[in-house]
Amino acid sequence: MQIESKFIMSSQIQYILLGTVVMLLTSPLLAQPDYAELDQLSADAYTQVVDWRRHFHQYPELSNREFETAKTVATALRDMGLEVETGIAHTGVVALLTGGKPGPMVALRADMDALPVTEQVDLPFASTVTSDYQDKQVGVMHACGHDTHMAMLLGAARVLSAVRDELAGSILFIFQPAEEGAPLGEQGGAELMLKEGLFERYQPQVIFGMHIGLNMPAGSIAVRSGPAMAAVDYLRINVHGVQTHGARPWGGVDPIVVGAQIVLGLQTIASRQLNLTKAPYIITIGKFDAGVRNNIIPDEAEMHGTIRSFDAAMQDDMHARIHTTVEHIAASAGATADVEIIRQYPATINDPQLTAQMLPTLERVSGADPVLTPELVTGAEDFAFYAQQIPGMFIYLGAAAPGENASELPSNHSPLFKVYEPNMELGVRAYVQLAADYLAAD
Repeated sequence: MQIESKFIMSSQIQYILLGTVVMLLTSPLLAQPDYAELDQLSADAYTQVVDWRRHFHQYPELSNREFETAKTVATALRDMGLEVETGIAHTGVVALLTGGKPGPMVALRADMDALPVTEQVDLPFASTVTSDYQDKQVGVMHACGHDTHMAMLLGAARVLSAVRDELAGSILFIFQPAEEGAPLGEQGGAELMLKEGLFERYQPQVIFGMHIGLNMPAGSIAVRSGPAMAAVDYLRINVHGVQTHGARPWGGVDPIVVGAQIVLGLQTIASRQLNLTKAPYIITIGKFDAGVRNNIIPDEAEMHGTIRSFDAAMQDDMHARIHTTVEHIAASAGATADVEIIRQYPATINDPQLTAQMLPTLERVSGADPVLTPELVTGAEDFAFYAQQIPGMFIYLGAAAPGENASELPSNHSPLFKVYEPNMELGVRAYVQLAADYLAAD
């Protein structure tokens, strides 16, 4: 009797546990998103995405001056019924979509600013905007694709708003100003948004970003786990010599010759002193100022450059070696030198675990085309500041038209940079399904 009773109780417990498992597996909280529905909604949003993109392209604004752009973005988001906050980091806009069920928060980010570039692309919506930049009147152009980033993220917000009741969690849409760098004397961009408490107020668990172009093939998606884009440091070197007549160089200390030796000496740091098999490094001097007359050796030479790196420890090591190289070369000639290094952007690092988790999503979105693994990009992205705070993943989207050789097209920041607009639908789908899949997986 006791044995039979235990058997019955054991069977009841098994039945209850089995029922619980079935209930969990069929619960909407764990159900996969309806990808057919999401794809259809993304396709339906395409015309509006194109309209948004063309408006932004025709009316670009420089960093920290994205006033009308921000108004357009905020109005569109409010029309979707989202909670909108404006004025973050001067002109930034964020919107919160709260799903129908509890869950984590995902952040999706797009940048808003244009560049001081005069457009040379023959488009009916080409920019004719001019603006003041460093006391000069310049043309203004979305030459880096930020117009498409905003349009695609607005498209994703529209799609996800339509299925908000099915989402287990929330989505934070970040429209960030000044990705290209704040004007001299100002702060801006992702760093300022974070400094003003963006992640303290909203507390997303992960963040996804996207960049179009970068000479990627038509209709392609690419992602690289780990370091993906370079850290950037600003380098300034002042060499102090002794002025003398050009006919009597022994009467002084020539800072131009010393500066030339420094330029060459800096190149041996990356090529001869650092382990290039671990990560590449670049030191470039782009500006060299000295003297006022052909037959006078001046008392000072000033150099300005950029440093690119991918590994934080080796970045510190390289900074120390730059100081040593510059100061010792100057001392060997009887000169002195000052070195200033300003850290501008950290390396953009895709969280390996998050990237592995979301790769199947990108493969599904990409369809028959494989998800590419791009080479390291020595350009920088201030998305890196977000990815220092929480796990992040930054992907690339091809801008070329079918049949075009992407490697031969004008690159980002060129006055001839152009985008094949149908690629934007792929970008909308990527934004949408990255967010939906992450919420469903949690």
